[in-house]
Amino acid sequence: MNYWLMKSEPEAYSIADLQQQSQTIWDGVRNYQARNFLRLMQEGDLAFFYHSNTDFPGIAGLMRVVKKDIADPTQFEPKSQYYDPKSTSESPRWQTVVVEFVESFSNPILLSILKEKFNAEELILVKQGNRLSVMPVPEAVALKILVMKNS
Repeated sequence: MNYWLMKSEPEAYSIADLQQQSQTIWDGVRNYQARNFLRLMQEGDLAFFYHSNTDFPGIAGLMRVVKKDIADPTQFEPKSQYYDPKSTSESPRWQTVVVEFVESFSNPILLSILKEKFNAEELILVKQGNRLSVMPVPEAVALKILVMKNS
């Protein structure tokens, strides 16, 4: 099993939205490096749900990958902000996954705390200027984060 961190602005889609819906397709990723990480995901992998672009950014919960290698449907929708005219159903450029809710953290693990506990080599998220919306989390770091959620 691998661990990941996936960002969403809570106004657009939050851990509470995922909890209510149980599952969702993680669409709209339009960064090639983030897309490549999505392509590496396997069913059963765990991902930290990170609330970004908010007053107190941080890890708000946990989700599990339940389907992989899905063509992001928004790339084919001309009215979507994520439309990609160069992408075709025969050769889609953007893949994604379906995730399911696992748990919401009673106290989010704030970015400020993550920066105190981890350096940029351990957790890409804390790297200055990092804008990736999907990134791997090494197992040792993931296990420490899982312990932190209970503190």
